[in-house]
Amino acid sequence: MLARIFVFLIGFGLTVVGCVYSISYLNLLTIGYNFEEYVNFISRRIECLYAVIGIILIAVTIFIPGGNKYELHI
Repeated sequence: MLARIFVFLIGFGLTVVGCVYSISYLNLLTIGYNFEEYVNFISRRIECLYAVIGIILIAVTIFIPGGNKYELHI
């Protein structure tokens, strides 16, 4: 249970960091990049891919069942 919470929080942190970098790189659009070049740029940056990795970690912790099958569910 504690490991799932830890992985969820790591995923949440990675998602926040990745989204902040993706939003901050929107300044490239003001200096002449078009949207296709912007998407190409952020898809190659590891700090922007943290958002995708974080979302995958969050989805894994939420949707994959775990725990003791003999737990009492109230």
